[in-house]
Amino acid sequence: MRFSVLGAGSWGTVFAKLLVENGHEVLLWARREELAEDINKNHENIEYLPGLKLPQNLVATSRISELEGFSENFVIAVPVKYIEEVLEKFSEKPKTVVNLSKGIDSKLRLVSSIVRSRWQGVEYSVLSGPCHAPEVAIRLPTSVVIACENQQLARELQLAFSNEYFRVYTCEDVLGVEISGAVKNVIAIAAGVIDGLGRWHNAKAALITRGLHEIGKFGLAFGCKSPLTFMGLAGMGDLIVTCTSTHSRNRYVGEMVAKGVKLVDVLKDMKMVAEGVHTVKPLLEIAELLKIDVPICRQVYEVLFMGKEPSQAITELMKRPLKMEIEFKQIDSRHDLSGI
Repeated sequence: MRFSVLGAGSWGTVFAKLLVENGHEVLLWARREELAEDINKNHENIEYLPGLKLPQNLVATSRISELEGFSENFVIAVPVKYIEEVLEKFSEKPKTVVNLSKGIDSKLRLVSSIVRSRWQGVEYSVLSGPCHAPEVAIRLPTSVVIACENQQLARELQLAFSNEYFRVYTCEDVLGVEISGAVKNVIAIAAGVIDGLGRWHNAKAALITRGLHEIGKFGLAFGCKSPLTFMGLAGMGDLIVTCTSTHSRNRYVGEMVAKGVKLVDVLKDMKMVAEGVHTVKPLLEIAELLKIDVPICRQVYEVLFMGKEPSQAITELMKRPLKMEIEFKQIDSRHDLSGI
């Protein structure tokens, strides 16, 4: 198969490497010409993955014109806030889109809505799970899930992506997988706050568990197909790794903020995007529309953008009114969610 991979950050580059190693033809799009030239000349993405040798036949370009007509299969690995801008550069739509990005944009849209607003009728799928790029790059065992409404296509992509170190499962719950990927990044910032305050094991375990509860409430409000999605690789699996791994950009942001570093300075020193920072505000706006209580996400927002002391945020979470632990139920909403 042929694939055009949009985005030459760490995950886009590693996924392109995986596709080439699986025998596919790949054209990797980099926003900057010098990055594309460096990949082609030195077979290394020295900016995002220094020291990792890339396949000789992995070709990169910064020219959208070279992508036009190369493949009908697009893989999106661009930060969510830039996806619409990138898609607008194309004059023709692909046949299939595989999304690797996780988040909600400022217009309160998941990536599926961004893609379909630009390319109506495209076959859309989303790949997610605990898959930090540095580990996939060195072929450590990794399992993910690909969600697609067209299960025949899902199985084709499953076969195209899977190998001895990268195992792909399929499911039909596109919204459940997307919601999991978006909300878990915000919860990971909260987990980083706990690490920054002192690596409290009891508190972090509770936070991850209650964070999964908030993911589930969001998913049910959107009408996701099954609560079991949140127990799977895209939900629990990705949440665990993002909240605990030293590779996690979102966890790192929370840790640094808890140690007293200003958010603007943390982000200034990071090469890659921490999606949870950009997701938390639109996430709370959606929660307001759907009347969903997401106390962890709200405290993350107040710590990042309203100057609240991290220790105070934790105190407020602990002193909330006492309640039953599990309240999963379908949330009725009178709001039109067609644009989300």
